[in-house]
Amino acid sequence: MRPLLIATTLMLTALATATLVPEFGLAQGQSEQVPLPPGGFKPPPMPPVKPYQAVAVTPPGRYDEPSFVAFRKQLADVVQHKDRAALAKLVVSQGFFWMQDKDLADKRKSGIANLAMAIDLDAKDGSGWDVLAGYANDSTGAPLPEHPGVICAPADPSVDPKAFETLLQATQTEPPEWGYPISDGVEMRSAAQPNAPVVEKLGLTLVRVLPDSAPPQDPSQPAFLHVAAPSGKSGFVPADSFSGLGGDQMCYAKEASGWKIAGYFGGATQ
Repeated sequence: MRPLLIATTLMLTALATATLVPEFGLAQGQSEQVPLPPGGFKPPPMPPVKPYQAVAVTPPGRYDEPSFVAFRKQLADVVQHKDRAALAKLVVSQGFFWMQDKDLADKRKSGIANLAMAIDLDAKDGSGWDVLAGYANDSTGAPLPEHPGVICAPADPSVDPKAFETLLQATQTEPPEWGYPISDGVEMRSAAQPNAPVVEKLGLTLVRVLPDSAPPQDPSQPAFLHVAAPSGKSGFVPADSFSGLGGDQMCYAKEASGWKIAGYFGGATQ
């Protein structure tokens, strides 16, 4: 199992769920709306974030092996057309692995059947295909030591584990509360708007993600994360400029016929 499992997408989903449930007046397990108090729900103000020690992050490198680059383009085209039959040809026929605490893959089923379960490919909202699109567009990759010849993406950045542990203890936080800018100089703005004033430019360090991060109510608007920089200042960064440490991964293996999707880390819980 991979260390530091901080899911990028899952982090956003969990944080958004924690925020949106009260906003819509829904308690866990309820299917109907309940009355809101006068003026609507207003969460208590967050306590100020204190400055914390900056912990350096080295973003993962690109995996530019030409045949793999071509494979990713082929995968992106299949995803764009939502062509399940074509996708099946890009997945190993046997030996697909689906790792959480253990291998959840059903070895009696085909690779495409296991992949479909892992990423919920048949979701009515198309989210399974969206997941695949994200992997097709990810240019990173790193070898998986326990599976020779297999690479997984997105690759993890380099972080000093002792420094990270010290940071968690000093801030009394948990790993899912942290991420990092994917490039140096990402602009942190005063509001979740592309043209809001810049509060600070973030360096390549771990950055705390605040719990009121949530997707925009208007899907046509870009998503922002509410974060706190090592300086103690808080602001908003575009979600696509930020990444988590670890998280779900798609894995690939090169066969005689070319690259194939060979496995998955994370995914839906059975």
